[in-house]
Amino acid sequence: MPDVLSIVLGGGKGTRLFPLTQARAKPAVPFGGKYRLVDIPISNCINADLRHIYILTQFNSASLHLHLSQTYNFDTFSSGFVEILAAEQTFEHSGWYEGTADAVRKNFVHFRTQNPSWYLILSGDQLYRMDLKDLLKQHRDSGAAITIACTTVNRENASQLGILKADKNNAITEFLEKPGPVKDIADFKVPPGLLHEKQASDVYLASMGIYVFNSSAMEDCLANELTDFGKEVIPLAISKLRVNSYIFNGYWEDIGTIRNFYEANLELTTLKPKFDFYDEARPIFTHSRSLPPSKMNFSNMNQSIAAEGCIITNASITNSIVGVRTIIESGASLNGVICMGADFYESEARKHENADARIPNIGIGKGTIVKRAIIDKNACIGEGCRIGVDDLPRNDGNYGHYYIIDGIIVIPKNTVLYPGTVI
Repeated sequence: MPDVLSIVLGGGKGTRLFPLTQARAKPAVPFGGKYRLVDIPISNCINADLRHIYILTQFNSASLHLHLSQTYNFDTFSSGFVEILAAEQTFEHSGWYEGTADAVRKNFVHFRTQNPSWYLILSGDQLYRMDLKDLLKQHRDSGAAITIACTTVNRENASQLGILKADKNNAITEFLEKPGPVKDIADFKVPPGLLHEKQASDVYLASMGIYVFNSSAMEDCLANELTDFGKEVIPLAISKLRVNSYIFNGYWEDIGTIRNFYEANLELTTLKPKFDFYDEARPIFTHSRSLPPSKMNFSNMNQSIAAEGCIITNASITNSIVGVRTIIESGASLNGVICMGADFYESEARKHENADARIPNIGIGKGTIVKRAIIDKNACIGEGCRIGVDDLPRNDGNYGHYYIIDGIIVIPKNTVLYPGTVI
């Protein structure tokens, strides 16, 4: 569909996912053992034959740029592309992106060369699998200027999302940004007849941050100084243009916090996960690493995922995700752990240097026990460490070489935990 231009928003500072975003943009955060969050929207586009894709980036973007350049290279005959548009100074604009709408506005000079009929705006940090062809078809058939993809939520979840009021014809008449738990929003309930019979009636429509704009509507909506789609552009557009809702009935998760990230990852290990990577018809693409298969030596793995290139020896792993190139030594135990793995294998020479400096090798050392934790890439966890095991007070905060957030222990990238460390 060359008449559709897809724009993936690369995100801001991602402070709620810190320290996972300490050295990378939020869409570049590893997910599911071998993927990055940005792989989700790009794969949804490719599966819908949408191959004109721009990624707008600004903050901590080096890791994201490397992943995109290594992963998404279309052949010369397809005319497709995944192109990065980083914030840049020009004669017209000298500052950073000030918000999602401002990022799109400052790149119109690049978008117009593609002469699109429609713009598809996607977030780079959400987990879902959507038939974007169906979304675009409904938008074209409706005659609307803008279509907003929505998901149904209960009153509790509506507190922190943008809530839409729609009539029986899917036309959106009002928008309310994060109403909180106290405000009365009863008149925003989904009207009878808009949902399937089996769906609950006491629900609200929440914006997924996924939009389809007619090209002329996009130009009109951004012919001003408004900076954010959700807070400013959409509410104003509803008052002037026909804006429709597209109700998405599948699984959708906004990976916005450490708790959301942790729970969405571990949900993948269940017998029937809500988001299923094992869908041959609609795969999720990522960087092809040409790594060897993972090797399990006398180990016990229960309801867990191991990515390629791992070596796991005499270990017990339960309800956990083991990322690429993870080395787990004899007697180690993981329970409720997201281990992101490593960017490289250590050579024998380096391991000798580590031994001389009394530094653990990358991976999980002998006899180490870890529970309810996120271990970022290239972490060196020594022998006999006890992480999240002992009955110790664990208040949220920054403890130097680790963090506790929502009761979850987070070991940042490249951290060294010496043998016998107790957290």
